Amino acid sequence: MDKQDNISNYNHGISLLERKNLVITGVKKIENFDSEQFLLETIMGFILIKGEGLELVKLDTLQGNVSIKGTINMISYAEEAKKDKENSIFNRLFK
Repeated sequence: MDKQDNISNYNHGISLLERKNLVITGVKKIENFDSEQFLLETIMGFILIKGEGLELVKLDTLQGNVSIKGTINMISYAEEAKKDKENSIFNRLFK
């Protein structure tokens, strides 16, 4: 069984404690991140997390768990985040 099949067997969930400690399950891949935002691909679509002083605390690639600490200001699902990102890169290259 490969890694992708293993992750798809898990549930997706979000746990936020006092807007400072975030745990997300069912994560397939971290697309990108910095101290102000994270873009994660989960089994339920893309999630965009915005905040201040964000840090990756724990990444469990076998079970698809991610822990983030910092001040969480926004959590949003973005179904087409990856496609929009790719389109904007290609649009800039071929203008």
